[in-house]
Order: sequence, then structure tokens, then C-alpha cells
Amino acid sequence: MNNKTTIRDFFLQLGAMISLYAGAIALLNLLFRVINVAFPQVTEYYGYYYSSSISFPVATLIIIFPLFLILSSLLQKSYAVDPTLREGSVRRWLLYITLFVAGAVLVADLITLLYLFIDGQEMTAGFLLKVLSVFVVAGSVFGYFLADLRSTLTTKNRMAWRIFSIILVVGSILVGFSVIGSPSTQRMQRQDSERINNLQNIQSQVTSYWQQKGILPAKTEDLNANNIGGWVVPKDPKTEKSYEYTKVDGQSFKLCATFEKPTPKMMKNGSMVDSSAMYGLKNGSNWQHEAGYQCFIRTIDPDFYPVQKR
Repeated sequence: MNNKTTIRDFFLQLGAMISLYAGAIALLNLLFRVINVAFPQVTEYYGYYYSSSISFPVATLIIIFPLFLILSSLLQKSYAVDPTLREGSVRRWLLYITLFVAGAVLVADLITLLYLFIDGQEMTAGFLLKVLSVFVVAGSVFGYFLADLRSTLTTKNRMAWRIFSIILVVGSILVGFSVIGSPSTQRMQRQDSERINNLQNIQSQVTSYWQQKGILPAKTEDLNANNIGGWVVPKDPKTEKSYEYTKVDGQSFKLCATFEKPTPKMMKNGSMVDSSAMYGLKNGSNWQHEAGYQCFIRTIDPDFYPVQKR
């Protein structure tokens, strides 16, 4: 460690680098989630709510990015007072490590792109945007710190980089909210996701009841009495009201709930598995829904769910 480097400078430099890495990862996480929603892969399976929420990466950026700017500003003020601090061994080690990591990411990004091109695989718009996102983020980090290591950054250049990074981060957050929805929209989607999970649990208990007794329950309260594991019929997460269950005929039943938002776009594009059809429930059109009051009719297939003989 350079004799000029103080404990304060050491932790400022370390904190700036840690916040940089955390911010870059959060930014890429945010961009990837937005791309997944805007350009869904219909061949992949996702849960109803899956991982579209951008709450964590956005929260990370809101805290970490300003912290990085503040720590960087403090470091630049220290260098202005004592220019010899720029030659400290700790600073140079951290800069070289950052350049190595950013350079490795860039190389891996380009190798992946070239491999898929040579291999003749389809390069979708979503994949290309992810490659571009990695290239922009890692390339920006590499370019800035390479210039910083060479001491070629002027005050004007630093301000230009700062403005660019602010536009990139704030723009990404705004795009994320425009594609995935505001915090209130995400909260409503999460509640809808819980409603779907509750309906699936009720459906599972109904089929179990059928297998044990050979008939459908007349009402959901019968499921509580029949369950020895302490299972209780769930209620709507917002209104605390019971879900509507109706016995249609000897093998068919109907489950209804009121949803706040339509099924997310990604699910409508085919990524949501039709679990009803997979597991022996005829007339199942999976769990896609519009906003408002929706019902799902299920018919038990005895070949999949035979009545247990006593």
C-alpha cells in the first residue's frame, strides 16, 4: 500500500468499486427482466408471476448508484488536494481488477454472439438486446476506468461520463416501469398471482376429495373437514372474502375470483403451461384471465384421478 494512502482513502476506493459492481449487476438484472417481458420466449416455462418484478434491481440502483457517485466525487476531491494519491497501490489494484472483470465480460459477450451466429442458431430480438445491454454496461465501465488509469480524463470528460451514466440508469428504470408496470401495478399482479395459487390449491383439494369419496364436495367447507393436515380454504388476499366454488355436475366444478389486472403479456404469449390439461382436468383453458370477475370450469378425468378403493 502506498504510504500516502490513508484508511479513509482505502475504504472510499473499496466502497466505490463495490457500489460500482453492485450497480452494474442490478442494472443488467433490470434490463434483462424488461427484455424478458417485452420479448418473451414462448418455449420457456415461467410461473404466473415468474421473475418479472423489477422491485429489487430498481431499489438497489436507487440506493447504490447515488452512493457510487458520492464516493467517486469524494475520491476526486482527495486527488485534487493530493495528486500523489492517484498512484496509490490500492487504487491501481482495484482499477486493474475492474478492467479485467469488465474486459472478460465483454469478451464472453462477443464470443457468445459469434458462437450463435456461426452455429446457425436463431438470434432473437430479445437475445440481441441482452447482448447489447451487456456490451454497453461492461464497455462503459471498461472505457471509463481505462481512461482513468491512463489519467486522460479531464473534468469535462468526467462530467460527460457522469451525465451518460445518469441517463442510462434513470432511463432504464423508466423503461422498466413502462414495460412491466408501476409499483402499484406490480402489487396488483402479485395479488393476482396469489389468487391463482389459491385457486390451484383449492382445485388440488377438490380432486383429492374426489379420489377419496368418489363425489365432488358440495361446498369448500367440506374440504376443511376432509383434510387431516390442517389445510384451510384460502381467501382473497385483498378482500379476505371466500372464493366462489360451484359444483356443476358429478365430475365438473367451477372456481371463480375477481382479478385486478389481466394475465401478464408474457403469459398470454404462450409461456404459461396449461396445467389443467396436463394433469387430467378436462375443459381447462389454463389460468389466463382478464381483469374483473373470472371463472374456471374444470372436469375431472377418472382415468387420471381414479377413485381410491377402500
